[in-house]
Amino acid sequence: MSTTRLTAAVLGLAALHAIALPAPPARAAEVKIEADLGQSVVNRRASDRVYLRLSLKSLAAKDRERRSPINVAIVIDRSGSMQGDRLAAAKDGARAALERLGKDDIVSLVAYNHNVDVLVPAGRFQGKRDELERAIDKLRADGTTALYDGVKEGGRQLKEFLSDTKVNRVVLLSDGLANVGPSTPRELAELGRDLASKGISVSTIGLGLEYNEDLMQRLAAASDGNHVFVERPSDLAEIFDREFGDALSIAAQDITITIECRLGFKPIRILGRDADISGNRISLKLNQLQAENERYVVVELEAPKGADLGEADVADIGVEYLDIDSGSRAKTQAHAKARITDNDDEAEASVNKSVMSQVTEQVATENSEKAVEMRDKGDIAGARKALEDNAAYLNKQRGFVTSGAAPAPAASAKALDDLERKSREAANSLEGEAWDKTRKAMRYDQHKSKVQQAY
Repeated sequence: MSTTRLTAAVLGLAALHAIALPAPPARAAEVKIEADLGQSVVNRRASDRVYLRLSLKSLAAKDRERRSPINVAIVIDRSGSMQGDRLAAAKDGARAALERLGKDDIVSLVAYNHNVDVLVPAGRFQGKRDELERAIDKLRADGTTALYDGVKEGGRQLKEFLSDTKVNRVVLLSDGLANVGPSTPRELAELGRDLASKGISVSTIGLGLEYNEDLMQRLAAASDGNHVFVERPSDLAEIFDREFGDALSIAAQDITITIECRLGFKPIRILGRDADISGNRISLKLNQLQAENERYVVVELEAPKGADLGEADVADIGVEYLDIDSGSRAKTQAHAKARITDNDDEAEASVNKSVMSQVTEQVATENSEKAVEMRDKGDIAGARKALEDNAAYLNKQRGFVTSGAAPAPAASAKALDDLERKSREAANSLEGEAWDKTRKAMRYDQHKSKVQQAY
């Protein structure tokens, strides 16, 4: 078997190519869907798993009539562990965020230790700036950490001005463990899902090496928000600036994706995301789509054996979303087709290396998560081997997707290269104090990969 054929077999990418139907008439925040698959030709004798990639994009920010107004609650941990450089950096970060806001944006400021204080209640930024700056200056650190109640109050502040035509977001900064009130990752994930059901996302910024990264990451993931690991307080101002830049670029919200599989193609799972699968129907939701950031979904399907030769329908894809510029709902769709063959060479020649690179990234992310699970159970040797094997897998796949005709884009190749490097570094940093930093960095990278976080 050729190297190319072996690589395709390892990935299980006996997949397809989809043809997107014409998009609806252009709008300021029009969302376009592209449906591509690992191969445009399926070998009916050799096929097992096939992968469908759905890519969602919106108009670039410069092409839109206006940027999205935001309704944001800044929630800052002011417990005792935040004393000194950390609180000073948090203040600088909050001030940097204020520079991003416009007069009609809605903003509130919440701080918490064992108690929760609404320092500045929600209102238009134009009349709040001086009050916000004074409140930031007066922040002092002491006490313990009621993280759950702090986030819940942030969500409560958003509700008065909640709107389909605004980006509604809680931005949480914490350096510690939640130790007052609900404090488990499961409880925080439930809070994130509740807020997401109201159109609110939660972005979590973890500072230092003491915070609970599982709690922070799951809270963000449950609400389709961002998650960031910040080791040095001096980096906080830049992170706040990038977080608010992300919020201001949102073009579409409340995105529902429905996939109806055809011709015996059976849905198995969505890589990296939660989804509902009922028979041949897949449904999942995204909370938001940035104007200059592609978000994609990879679906694993089981291919039918012995299908008739020739053209075949694979899946019908429908996307419904809220156009944030107009406040109205819009729809777009795509239709996936494949050609069934008995010819190995023909199927192999149809491999889509761009799709394969992103499937590789999601598979590698799953491998990384399994390595963390092994290390958490005390199996350091097993975790190290899993990470070394993952690095070798990424190296091999990068070589494949960058070779021959129609290679994957340079950005995709770089993403695989970065993941390989980080996997090797993690394999050598699994013991002692190094593990605290490694684990947080791995959770951050896993989150970025799974949801295609912009920064």
